[in-house]
Amino acid sequence: MTDQATTLPGDELAVIRNKGEAPIVPKATSRDRGIGPFKRLALRSAIVIDGTGAPPIGPVDIIVENGRIVSIKKVVGYGYGDKAGEPADHEIDCRGKWVTPGFVDCHAHAGVAYHSANGWVPPVDYVYKLWLAHGVTTVREMGSMNGLSWMLDQKQRAADNSIAAPRLLAYAYFPAVNDMVKTIYTPEQGRTWLRQVKERGADGIKFFGAPPAIMEAALDECKTIGLRTGCHHAQMAVSRMNALTTAKWGLTSAEHYYGLPEALFEDRVVQNFPLDYNYTDEYFRFSVSGQMFKQGAEPGSAKWNEVLEQFLEIGFTFVPTFTIYDANRDLMRARQAYWHKEYTWKSMWDYFTPQRGGHGSYWYRWSTQNEIEWKENYRLWMAFINEYKNRGGRVCTGSDSGFIYQIFGFGYVRELELLQEAGFHPLEVIRSATSQGAALCGLQDEIGTIDVGMRADMLVHNHNPLTDFKLLYGTGAMRFNDATNAVEWHRGLKFTIKDGIIYDTEELLADVRDLVKASWESDVPEKYASKDAAAP
Repeated sequence: MTDQATTLPGDELAVIRNKGEAPIVPKATSRDRGIGPFKRLALRSAIVIDGTGAPPIGPVDIIVENGRIVSIKKVVGYGYGDKAGEPADHEIDCRGKWVTPGFVDCHAHAGVAYHSANGWVPPVDYVYKLWLAHGVTTVREMGSMNGLSWMLDQKQRAADNSIAAPRLLAYAYFPAVNDMVKTIYTPEQGRTWLRQVKERGADGIKFFGAPPAIMEAALDECKTIGLRTGCHHAQMAVSRMNALTTAKWGLTSAEHYYGLPEALFEDRVVQNFPLDYNYTDEYFRFSVSGQMFKQGAEPGSAKWNEVLEQFLEIGFTFVPTFTIYDANRDLMRARQAYWHKEYTWKSMWDYFTPQRGGHGSYWYRWSTQNEIEWKENYRLWMAFINEYKNRGGRVCTGSDSGFIYQIFGFGYVRELELLQEAGFHPLEVIRSATSQGAALCGLQDEIGTIDVGMRADMLVHNHNPLTDFKLLYGTGAMRFNDATNAVEWHRGLKFTIKDGIIYDTEELLADVRDLVKASWESDVPEKYASKDAAAP
């Protein structure tokens, strides 16, 4: 058993969960998919959606050298352009295809150790391949829940492209809340800890709250040393500081919806909790949180506008992760999603199933009333987020998959659909998923748009993604062919390109199907069978 006093900063939560042993989620150590990078890659005659919000343009030839875009040239007609003038080592015929920037998942987890309560935990290869198969080329890993040591190893391997994985940003969990792991008790302890994780290589910090003096000092220190921050304003902490409070202290982004309703309260400070409420009971935690927005200011009211303007003045960012609470509106839909049969890992499925003690496994008495309340909660939540975007505020796309019947990759695509439901034009959805996410991560000069000088993170689509985001799901979408009088499944994403390496999405999905099948048959592949394989 590892002594907590000797634990490296950023590894505290993982050490407790792992009981001091090797990480529960097996690492990725090699790359078995993807071709390239090539000295010179050409995407010929593509229709480009560049990620800025501009409409599609094409056909154009996109030339990549050593992982970066070096030329974007309009093509006359739908031919191959001047091949002799711009030869390439590898070419992709993009006639009749669309190209977008790679997607940025601004709130994600590289595997979930919680699933070990229900059996064999999926290796992180399963997670990475689902992300890549759904176009996610950059991930803001919020919390480094497998340990910062684990996460920094995977971040470096992803940067080297020695594993098949998106670009990874490591945000460390700030251990200052009683209901998780708490090792920080004073502002100075917090500042020291932050300097240590920064020195170790963390990109940012994931907060769940903290005593106000510690939180304010921590956010000040993060600004000083250059750590970006995101906060899930947990219900055990939010009565002392809502999302507007922490935004004023320098928080970079608010995750989910917690803390926003409280900022809109006019006639109360504390949510109207039932008197028999217990936060440890997951049913209470999630059912009652669906009642929050209706206790705040009405859309269009003076208070509503005042809060909007204060967030805008700060230049704040929201990462709503609508997708992760979507099952609350319609549990049956979430449970019966097309993809569960072939893509949902057995221990994940068993974990999602109602059980006491499982985070997000609270369905043991979900009711019609709960769903009605959550539908109203979404109406108000979406109205705020859409208006914030309309007034110039930054809204980014995040999934938080691995809980509540949402699985990796598929949950991200669902978030695109929900942003559109909130009122975003599909071009604004793509902008949120690409250039806005890149800016939140501080990578706007590297990724998020298709332009000369940018990294070659691009997606090649067989169908125009603006017309229907359902085509991005790994299962595709059901369509009827009048010529054959038969139902077909159309899938849009053909290739995911990250740093100039080309991943065939069907190959990635086939790998995942094989892994998932093995999980249901309890046939652990040899490379994942030994816990030593997961050791740092």
